[in-house]
Amino acid sequence: MTGKNLSRRHLIKGVSYFATGMAIAQLASCTSGDQVAETGTTATNSPSDVEGQEAGREPVKLGLVAALTGKSALSGEAITRGLTVALDEVNTAGGVLDGRTLELVRRDDESNPAKGVAAARELIEQEDVAVVFGGLDSPVSLAMLPVFHELETPYMGVWAAATGITRNDFEPNYAFRVSANDNLVDKFLLRHAREKYNVSQVGLMLINNPWGESNQQGFEEWAGEYNIEITGVEKFNEEDNDVTAQLTRLKNSGAEALMLVANAAPAAQVMRSLTRINWDVPIISHWGISGGRFPELAGDIANKVEFVQTYSFFDTQSEVGQKVLDQLNNKFQLKDPSDILAPVGTANAFDALMLTAKAIETAGSTDGPEIRAALLNLPQYKGLIKTYDQPFTTDNYDALNEDDYIMVRWSGNKIVPVKEKG
Repeated sequence: MTGKNLSRRHLIKGVSYFATGMAIAQLASCTSGDQVAETGTTATNSPSDVEGQEAGREPVKLGLVAALTGKSALSGEAITRGLTVALDEVNTAGGVLDGRTLELVRRDDESNPAKGVAAARELIEQEDVAVVFGGLDSPVSLAMLPVFHELETPYMGVWAAATGITRNDFEPNYAFRVSANDNLVDKFLLRHAREKYNVSQVGLMLINNPWGESNQQGFEEWAGEYNIEITGVEKFNEEDNDVTAQLTRLKNSGAEALMLVANAAPAAQVMRSLTRINWDVPIISHWGISGGRFPELAGDIANKVEFVQTYSFFDTQSEVGQKVLDQLNNKFQLKDPSDILAPVGTANAFDALMLTAKAIETAGSTDGPEIRAALLNLPQYKGLIKTYDQPFTTDNYDALNEDDYIMVRWSGNKIVPVKEKG
């Protein structure tokens, strides 16, 4: 901190430590009881620079705010697995900053923006995490952005794809992402619809939240690129049990394919409603359906949906891919690649943590502004999804683009690649 202005985060931390010291003084005569466990917590150590501790040997804490319970809990578990395997690799190799290990501290947002905001603030102000990783839900990530920028702490998205997460109005921008960007996904999905199904008219079936809005803008921007007409735009809510009215309007509009954007549970309602109106149409989806119990909820027609991912553990793997696959198999007793929960969450999280560790090492610090600067000046890294050559720049905070996307589908309870041509 010498020679630098105190940031709001450090000011808050100082006040917090003072309050903690006062509380300890008041409770000095009491014997210590069992530590209270918090939902989703994997670390409860004191801040790394508390007086009397060797700060240089304290773990570097990294936070995760994701859906760990509820209908999208599978997504949180997939992200956790990817982060854990990467964290183990970094720690086995000696950690960061002359031997400090990395430690993951998780919080459950329950897919609720308000809970995500509270969790992000608590992780930064109380747990002193250096970086916060985000989960599946774009509304949660968008709601948390002001916290990260107020407290000057990098956010690393590994799933939520809303365009506005990284393309925001904050300056400087602390939001980075190793995941898809809705705008680019929409371009990719329209291209897939045109090339595989040769359609010229599509209907949009979008969840009624900021993620749905983000994709509507992307689809409308790119439709002309592939000479595709959007014949109708329909919205539906998370709690809707029947969306036959919306689907009937799209069917009557002349749509030759359905572009679907929703998480697993509401998307399953769309599939059941399609069955009710007996509309057999190609369904091309964003990846929300990979983050929950979609096959179970949608039934036999779940495998009709083709959706986007950033990585597949099927087929021949790169050296890094085989290494990660072996580590996943060993740690989680997997039988084959199809047992990997939501590969997109696992793969994105692995690369995101490895890039984050390199940024901390490059910065030589756990200070948020210094990590941010290091992320914008990373050396080349041969990752799982691809080789990253300066993955982030002041003009682009997304490490992946449409060239890194693939199409997959459900086969029973397993996600498998699909052929690009019909």
